[in-house]
Amino acid sequence: MSLLIRAATLADLPELLAWNAAMAWETERKQLDPAVLERGIRGVFEQARRGFYLVAERDGVAVGSLLVTYEWSDWRCGDFWWIQSVYVVSEARRGGVFRALYADVAQRAAAAGAVGLRLYVETENQRAQATYAGLGMQRCHYWMYESPLGGNPLKTAE
Repeated sequence: MSLLIRAATLADLPELLAWNAAMAWETERKQLDPAVLERGIRGVFEQARRGFYLVAERDGVAVGSLLVTYEWSDWRCGDFWWIQSVYVVSEARRGGVFRALYADVAQRAAAAGAVGLRLYVETENQRAQATYAGLGMQRCHYWMYESPLGGNPLKTAE
């Protein structure tokens, strides 16, 4: 059962929508607004500067995906690539899907001259933390803070 990693296209929108909604529910018990989520996913395809999605296929069936976004580092004069919105369908978990997605991202990032890869993980998600550590990622010393502003640049006028 071979894995193929490929760039996502708009044809993958139904899976990306379902998987992002499922990931938000599984990790944070959050129900996402489907219309806002769809505009958010489409926004990545509309402006390459926002990032890109990758899809993993096993025997022609999509089984997982992730989003890569960019963060400029003035200290290092280069981009960190952030891995986000990771989802693997339940029946494919623990089967090397994320490992293959991660390897593809790492190869693309190195070829593009990125200075590093980053991701965030829920503090209680021990399984994911072990997976990331097993790939050689190290827990960093930063805490994450946020301040929601309520604005949505992708929101259409009503």
